[in-house]
Amino acid sequence: MTQLAPLAPQHGAGTPAVATPVLTVVVPAYNSDAYLDRCLDTLVGVGPAVEVVVVDDGSTDGTAALAQRYAERHPGVRVVSKANGGHGSAVNTGLEHATGTWFKVVDSDDWVDVDAFAELVRTLLAFVEGGQDVDLVVSNFVYEKTGKRTKTVVRFGSALPRRTVTTWSGTRRFRRGRYMLMHAMVYRTQLLRDVGLRLPEHTFYVDNLYAFVPLARVRTLYYLDVDLYRYFIGREDQSVQEAVMLRRLDQQLRVNRAMLRHLHDTPVTDRRLRRYLLHHLEIVCAVSSVLLLRSGTPQDLAARDALWAELRAEDWWLYRRVRWSAVGALSNLPGRPGRHVSLLAYRLAQRVVGFS
Repeated sequence: MTQLAPLAPQHGAGTPAVATPVLTVVVPAYNSDAYLDRCLDTLVGVGPAVEVVVVDDGSTDGTAALAQRYAERHPGVRVVSKANGGHGSAVNTGLEHATGTWFKVVDSDDWVDVDAFAELVRTLLAFVEGGQDVDLVVSNFVYEKTGKRTKTVVRFGSALPRRTVTTWSGTRRFRRGRYMLMHAMVYRTQLLRDVGLRLPEHTFYVDNLYAFVPLARVRTLYYLDVDLYRYFIGREDQSVQEAVMLRRLDQQLRVNRAMLRHLHDTPVTDRRLRRYLLHHLEIVCAVSSVLLLRSGTPQDLAARDALWAELRAEDWWLYRRVRWSAVGALSNLPGRPGRHVSLLAYRLAQRVVGFS
């Protein structure tokens, strides 16, 4: 493992001039003119080390015009307009246009902490200067939930060594319920291209695939323990609102099945990486099970049974590891009393973690 010297935070600090951006930030934007400026204000002004690619995903409001005004004022900002294809399609397009060594997605209704962002950029520049080939940089994210005074910060210090370039063998067990979301991740751009990452179009919740599929190719990791990403939760139409998720259960299941297929089809020899992938998958399967239970319709209860029956028939080992894990068992307790306990456990997790 290689220890990287800490970089002191500097408020509003710029970065040295570079020939090629070290970081591409892709901002998928659809009808975002009410809040896109909040996001972009935290990303611009860092200098040529960062390029910001706003992907206007077929917006019908002033999103494209707003983004273009930023592009005119800031040389590092580019706008790519395309027909509507959904969040995954916008990320795919951003990856096609990225020129930075590393790649990050920031959704248009979210933002980053300016000082933490500057430290991330300085860290990436140090990797370049030191010739360090880092596949994945992980940082913290904060649930910015409307009406919640105390913000929940998701950190990874219990599982990842701080400020150290390491491999999966240097990681520890992730806490129950804690896993890496898209918000926490900065990938090496070429790794995503080598993987052939292509997210489904017109499908919600593909950020789970983004945070899962490339990991089998990740060899080196670095944990930057700063509260970088601010994950806003509060819009009624937001995809993570429970009422919206209940209307889109088919898409949650589509992503869930794609993750199961990926792990079934992908050889993973590293024991700790496999342990993490199973951990992540347990949580996604539990969310699917509980949402289908929460819906409570005969069709959705049958869909829950079908999900597990399919997995059991296709991969008994994976079924046993996911369905009968502590999280899997708790989210699939039998009978009416069991269903009640499963829903109570889900509600408790909502309150503790702060998600919708």
